[in-house]
Amino acid sequence: MDTIHTEKVTLQVADGSSMNAYVAAPAGNAKAPGLLVFQEAFGVNAHIRDVTERFARQGYVSIAPELFHRSAAPGFEGDYGDFPAVMPHMQALTPEGIIADARAAYDWLQKSSRVLPNSTACVGFCMGGRASFLANSGLPLKAAISFYGGGIVPALLPRAAEQHAPILFFWGGLDTHIPKEHVRAIMDAMQEAKKPYVNVEFSDANHAFFCDARGAYKESAAKQAWALTLQFLNSNVG
Repeated sequence: MDTIHTEKVTLQVADGSSMNAYVAAPAGNAKAPGLLVFQEAFGVNAHIRDVTERFARQGYVSIAPELFHRSAAPGFEGDYGDFPAVMPHMQALTPEGIIADARAAYDWLQKSSRVLPNSTACVGFCMGGRASFLANSGLPLKAAISFYGGGIVPALLPRAAEQHAPILFFWGGLDTHIPKEHVRAIMDAMQEAKKPYVNVEFSDANHAFFCDARGAYKESAAKQAWALTLQFLNSNVG
């Protein structure tokens, strides 16, 4: 028997739209912390569902909302080899929309009898790393984790001062998608705002190094990042 339970749920977002989400939770009825899992640009695909399940096996009620629900059909999954096809959906996203989506998923967790009160964090990958930074600026989270979140600089830098919880940033030293000066600008903004953060760069890893379904996967970096992620969540969420 598996140690987790999975389901698909439909959430109502404040702007009147409805959004599907994938949920994975530890089996049984014991209360557990909550976790928002934010997708890459390729949707809540098999990889993101797998990651959501991995967190459930670690004791988190995890929910991955479909952030493209305004522009793509429910269940949308992009092709890793066809980035141009997902670009329109990425470009349709707005900071306000992402925060509204995060809030809908957060509220679902808070209403769940399975979730401990005031014990929810978030994690996101690539585009979802940016969503993690945004969610942490708009929600009373306990921890946030951003894997190589692009597009934070310059528009979202002011939100460094609005970060609610400690945030863990991961970057790949070989990543050409996110300029080094952008990473420095984010750290400078976090320091200036006196917000707690941890900054980790894997010098020999590229963008998307955590995704074992992509060519950029770097096993050593992914395993270390996973261990750090769990420790960071445990320290801040419990």
